[in-house]
Amino acid sequence: MDVSECNEASSFGGAADLGEVKQAHTGHKGCGTLGGRDKASCGSQARQGDLPPAIWEKVKSHPCYSEEAHHHYARMHVAVAPACNIQCNYCNRKYDCANESRPGVVSEKLTPEQAAKKVLAVASTIPQMTVLGIAGPGDPLANPKKTFKTFELVAKAAPDIKLCLSTNGLALPDHVDAIARLNIDHVTITITMIDPEIGAKIYPWIFYGHRRYTGVKAAKILTDRQLQGLEMLAERGILCKINSVMIPGINDQHLVDVNKAVKSRGAFLHNVMPLISAPQHGTVFGLNGQRGPTAQELKTLQDACEGEMNMMRHCRQCRADAVGLLGEDRGAEFTTEKIMAMDVNYDLETRKAYQAKVEEERAATVAAKQQKLADLAGETSDINLLVAVASKGSGLINEHFGHAKEFQVYELSTSGAKFVGHRRADPYCQGGYGEEGSLATIIRMINDCHAVFVAKIGGCPKSELIKAGIEPLDQYAHEFIEKSALAWFKSYLAKVQSGEIQHVERGDAAIRQGALISAA
Repeated sequence: MDVSECNEASSFGGAADLGEVKQAHTGHKGCGTLGGRDKASCGSQARQGDLPPAIWEKVKSHPCYSEEAHHHYARMHVAVAPACNIQCNYCNRKYDCANESRPGVVSEKLTPEQAAKKVLAVASTIPQMTVLGIAGPGDPLANPKKTFKTFELVAKAAPDIKLCLSTNGLALPDHVDAIARLNIDHVTITITMIDPEIGAKIYPWIFYGHRRYTGVKAAKILTDRQLQGLEMLAERGILCKINSVMIPGINDQHLVDVNKAVKSRGAFLHNVMPLISAPQHGTVFGLNGQRGPTAQELKTLQDACEGEMNMMRHCRQCRADAVGLLGEDRGAEFTTEKIMAMDVNYDLETRKAYQAKVEEERAATVAAKQQKLADLAGETSDINLLVAVASKGSGLINEHFGHAKEFQVYELSTSGAKFVGHRRADPYCQGGYGEEGSLATIIRMINDCHAVFVAKIGGCPKSELIKAGIEPLDQYAHEFIEKSALAWFKSYLAKVQSGEIQHVERGDAAIRQGALISAA
């Protein structure tokens, strides 16, 4: 099964268009390698003007390929691919499960026809839904007939929706022509190693060529096929995102080599994700006590890889049937029973009009950030720090502290505000009262942050945060995230320079393992 966070693709038709994209992508060769303020902007943090026009059109409304877009646009996955051709020690596929948020988990398996109707129902209800991904719950290319049939039905009925595929890559070289023919312009490949000795510790077996292979031989076949498939896709101008699971003590240091290898073969974006290894998930790693990384371990590795290519840092490691904005799941609204009873009217013009308004909102967000960046232009300081933000989306500070299911984390410096990740949470408010255990967990999760921005916060959590050295900020409620964060950072620097406060480094933080999506 592929561990996609969110893995989707874009319809981009015509031989001339494909040639333009291929030429632009080949010339671009992934992401820039310059560091600091002059770094070539690419991948998830790219904006219009940073990329060739053909590539920008493919990523601008893709919430997984564009960090900026993920605040505004939604995605959905359909679970039509139950079979898998490899076994991963970090994976345990669960069907009929509604209370876990991680890859490989679904509530219902669908036929291609059911999936196509579900896409139309969701897209009619959520007009900012721009991307359909097939990411499992097994591997889409171990179920090629169901996968490609679903894409064909959706492309015919809803041609404006981007089509996206996520795979472990074992069968990828066999299906590159079909992927190109169906205009699947984004493919995610999960590559956790390029050294078979390391791979043998991650993959117990693969099934390839009607045979089962184990150990180093299995890992060698897998990595060879993954890298071959990546090269074939890049040659055709298809954007490729690489997902890698960070497993401390096994492949954490090795992922820097993986990063270099995939960049050299034309990968567009690299997503290093933390291992989810809670024992209750029933994975091999979970049951044998293999730990996941801490927040700072993950960030340090991502920073190291970013010297080679830009990283995706907004991945939510979502379910194989997720629906909605990244960080939310509206799947319960669209069960098979409900969608089969719906009279769906797919109105393309209404969707276009709604998305035009989304673009206006997005432009306002960018303009607000640029204004505050100009205010920082004269500042000179080597201070950089992290802050957490409670947000429901749209790039706004618009969530109550007690209701937050996640906190978005930004790194602030005189270069600006950079999104560096998110932290899952069990909401502090449970049925009208505060859960002290959840509060302690949240504080551990954002312990490396100097401040937390919220729309509203109660007295008790506010005092506990202050005790922990984290400043709670509700005065920026319903304002743009980056504009507010940079305004606060400028005032923070002024206080440090005047001697009113002393800047201190924060400690490490925990990464919450698989928060329940059903938490209220």
